[in-house]
Amino acid sequence: MASAETEQAVEVEVRIAASPETVFDFLVEPDKMVQWMGRSAILEPRPGGTFRCDMNGRDIARGEFVEVDPPRRAVFTWGWEAGGFPIAPGASTVEILLEPDRDGTLLRLIHSGLPGAEAVRRHRVGWETFIPRLAETAGE
Repeated sequence: MASAETEQAVEVEVRIAASPETVFDFLVEPDKMVQWMGRSAILEPRPGGTFRCDMNGRDIARGEFVEVDPPRRAVFTWGWEAGGFPIAPGASTVEILLEPDRDGTLLRLIHSGLPGAEAVRRHRVGWETFIPRLAETAGE
């Protein structure tokens, strides 16, 4: 897994031992998403559709899908329902790109629009936790 950060974005890249079609389903199907991130999810994978993931019963990420291009790309806005986070629901953007890579998939996540270094750091830690889980779960 490779990871980088810029002033307002986090980038994470990982190779997954599964096809882009398989990996894409783990981004847009609630029962598959909760296998790698969150306790419950409401996902309506169409432009303007709901993205809501209850991470742990307390922290809930919410936004909406901006672009859904199976099995290559999913873009959704992101923020937090709870007031303890500096990012309101929908205030940042997560773009996930999937490219065929031999017999697997190269996944690249870009989380942009984060308000400052602390938000970048916290989200980098989160994505570096969850993306390997996605790779492990989807690659089984």
